[in-house]
Amino acid sequence: MIWVNQVVQGILLGGYYALLATGLSLLFGVMRIINLAHGDLAVVGLFLLWWLHDQGLSVPAALAVMLPAMALAGILLQRVLLERSLRSGVLVPLLTTFGLAIVMQNLLFEKFGADIRSVDIGTFAYNGWKITDEIYVGHLPVVTFCVAVVLLGALQLFLSRAPIGRSMRATAQDPDTAELVGVNARAVYLVAAAIAVATAGLAGAFLGMRTTFDAYVGPTQLIYAFEAVVIGGLGSLWGTLFGGIVIGVAQTVGAQIKPQYSILAGHLVFLAVLGWRLVNGAIAARGGFRAALGLET
Repeated sequence: MIWVNQVVQGILLGGYYALLATGLSLLFGVMRIINLAHGDLAVVGLFLLWWLHDQGLSVPAALAVMLPAMALAGILLQRVLLERSLRSGVLVPLLTTFGLAIVMQNLLFEKFGADIRSVDIGTFAYNGWKITDEIYVGHLPVVTFCVAVVLLGALQLFLSRAPIGRSMRATAQDPDTAELVGVNARAVYLVAAAIAVATAGLAGAFLGMRTTFDAYVGPTQLIYAFEAVVIGGLGSLWGTLFGGIVIGVAQTVGAQIKPQYSILAGHLVFLAVLGWRLVNGAIAARGGFRAALGLET
């Protein structure tokens, strides 16, 4: 039952990783940008939430202020930086978002210092339900997982039913053709950036509720999000949930074997999946090359 408990905890942890990876996956799926500032944007939202809560707002009220602010920040980010860098090829957005990440880290450090903080949510942070003598699920992990599932479901519904959502899908497949049939790609990119940054802020809020943080935790969160996106499939929303669960289960099972293996196990699973896909891709490419030469019998 101990191993069952670790798997359950890993699945719930995967909900947080999926929530963190959602914005990264969406931005790549629509704009073909790997946002290296994604983790630090989550931390910016977290510090904004913490500051609002420190000023006297309740956590729900602080969330209600922080999320629209992060969506607006996403729009500004798209208009000021990403829109211009997209015109210069694939490498420039990578360098742009990398530079943005460094700037945000240092601005947060300048403003808030190196102190370790957390978002105080009282007993909700550690209370839970006792399923059996060896299986215990916390309120916060369950809520985080449910929020991730609801968010992914809402985004999937938005992309399939809403007019702007269908425009986003069309732009993701072929932006030039989409513009020929009347889709405003610029507006689509603005909406995608707003949603991506807002969801990053939401993930940052749950990070602050579940553990401590400082100004430099963004790159670590980016690695987890990137691994979840790659395992689940670049641009696949539900794939991020699967990828997050894989990373979460690997970490909790690894920690059960030996505490030092927790983070390492997740990275090893990511490398194994990546290596398997590269090998399969190489085999498929070799088969296609041989077929093109007429060497297949």
